[in-house]
Amino acid sequence: MNALTLVLVSSVIFIIAYVTYGAWLAKQWGVDVKRKTPAHTKGDGVDYVPAKAPVLLGHHFASIAGAGPIVGPITAAMFGWVPVVLWIIVGGIFFGGVQDFGSLFASIRHDGKSIGEVIEVNMGKRGKKLFAIFAWLTLLLVVAAFTNIVADTFVSVPQAATASVLFIALAIAFGFAVYRRGVSLAWGSVIGVVLLFICIALGNMFPLALSKEVWIGILMVYIFVASVTPVWILLQPRDYLNSFLLYAMIIGAVLGLFITRPTLQLEAFTGFSVKGQYLFPMLFVTVACGAISGFHSLVGSGTSSKQLDSEMDAKVVGYGGMLIECVLAIIAIITAAYVSKEKLGELGGAINVFSDGIGNFMQSFGIPISVGKPFVALAVSAFALTSLDTATRLARFIFQEFFGDAKAEKQSILTNRYVSTLVTVILGGTLSIYGYAKVWPVFGSANQLLAALALLAVAVWLKHSGKNYKMFTIPMTFMFVVTVVALFFLIKTNFVAKNYILVVFPVLLLVLAFVLAYQAVTELTKPASKRHN
Repeated sequence: MNALTLVLVSSVIFIIAYVTYGAWLAKQWGVDVKRKTPAHTKGDGVDYVPAKAPVLLGHHFASIAGAGPIVGPITAAMFGWVPVVLWIIVGGIFFGGVQDFGSLFASIRHDGKSIGEVIEVNMGKRGKKLFAIFAWLTLLLVVAAFTNIVADTFVSVPQAATASVLFIALAIAFGFAVYRRGVSLAWGSVIGVVLLFICIALGNMFPLALSKEVWIGILMVYIFVASVTPVWILLQPRDYLNSFLLYAMIIGAVLGLFITRPTLQLEAFTGFSVKGQYLFPMLFVTVACGAISGFHSLVGSGTSSKQLDSEMDAKVVGYGGMLIECVLAIIAIITAAYVSKEKLGELGGAINVFSDGIGNFMQSFGIPISVGKPFVALAVSAFALTSLDTATRLARFIFQEFFGDAKAEKQSILTNRYVSTLVTVILGGTLSIYGYAKVWPVFGSANQLLAALALLAVAVWLKHSGKNYKMFTIPMTFMFVVTVVALFFLIKTNFVAKNYILVVFPVLLLVLAFVLAYQAVTELTKPASKRHN
C-alpha cells in the first residue's frame, strides 16, 4: 500500500469524526459557550491563567504527545502495520478522543479540579484517595520513562540537547514579552518561530555532549523548577512554540510523502503471537498515547482545564488535540512500515527509526538528512520534555490534593508545592535507573488502566448530571479487561527477572483499580440521582 494514501485517508476520517462525532458529544454533554470557565472565575496568575485557543492547544498537544505516539506504534509494528493503524483510528475516535474531551469538560465543570476531585464529588472521599494514589504512582512511571527517553536522545543527538537548552531561554523571553510587555501573540509567534530555528542552527554548530547520568541529574533539577513556576513563564510559551516544531515536522513528513510516494514494505499482519508477545492485550497497551492514554485525562483535568478561555474551546483542545496526535501516530507507523523487517531491526530504537524515516522523507525536497534527522530528534525530545515536566506538575497537584484539607486552618507541610514536587522528583528519578526498556511496559499498562478509570469517573459524573454517558460503556470495559490481563503478564515477567519494585507497582495498581472499578460500577447501577454541574 502507498504510504501517502494511508495518511490522507486516515486524516479525512479524523476530520469527519471531529466535525460529526465531536459535535455530537458536545451537544450530549451540554457545552455552554456563555458559561465562564475556571480560568476566569478562579484566576490566580500561577495555575489558573486563561489562554487563547491556539496557545492552549499548543500546550495541551505538546503535553499529551511527548514521545508516546511515536514509540508506541513503532514498537507495536512487530504485529504488522494493519492492526496498529486500525487501533489508532478506532481507538482515537471512540476511545481516546472521548476520554480527553470528557475529562477536560468534567474538570471545567468542577472548578478546574483534577479527575480525583471529580471522583470525590461523585463517588466519595475514599474513591478520590484511591484514585489519587493510583494516578500519582502512574505519574512516577511517566517521569521515569520520559527522563530516560530525553536523556538517551540528548546523548545520541547532542545537537538537540543544545537547541533544547536555548529553547527554554527563548520560551521564558516569549512569556515575558507576550504576557507582561503587551507584545501581540501574532508578532510574538513570528519572532519566536524565527528564533526557534536559530536555536536549532546553533545546536548543530555547538552540540552539547554529556553523559546520560549527567543529563538525568540536569533533568531532575529542570522539572523541579518548571513544575513550581507560574504557567505563563515557561509552560504556556514553551509548549505553544513547541507546537510549531511538531507542525513543521508533520508538514515536512507529508510533503516528503507526496514526493517520494513510498510503498509500505513491512508485513501487513505478522500473527497473533510474536516473540512471546500476544497481540491481545499487548497491542492495545503498547500503542498507548496514539489511541488512548490515561495520562491525557490528567493533563486535561490538571493543567489545560485551568487555562481554558471558553467552553467553546474544549472540543478543539480535548477532542481535536487527540485526533492530531493520531495523525502523528499514523506517520510514526509509516516510518517503520516503509522499510523491510531486516532494516527496521538495524535502525535500533523507535526514536531513531522515526528520526531516520522523517529525515529521509525531508531529504526529497532538499533538506540534508544531516540536518533533518537532528531536527526531528529535537522535536521528539522537546515533546518528551514537555510531557516530563507536565507530569511532574500534575503529580504535585495530586500530592497536594491528597494531603490537603480545605477545612483545616493550617495545612500539612506535604501540601507545600516545593515539598510535594521534591518528593515526586526524587522517587521518579530513582525509578528511572531501571531504564526505558523495563519501565515502559509497566508505564504502558498503568497508563491504559488509568484511562479505564478516567472513563469510569466521567461516566459516573455524567449519570449524576442526568446526561448521556453510554459512549463510555464499551471503551471503559474494553480498556479495563486489556490492562488487567497485561499487568498479570508483567507481574509474572518481572518476578521471574527479579525486578521486584516493578512487581510491586503493578500489584498496587491492580488492587487500587479493582476497588475503584467496583465503586464506579456500583454508582452506575444505582437509580439516577440528578445533579447539575
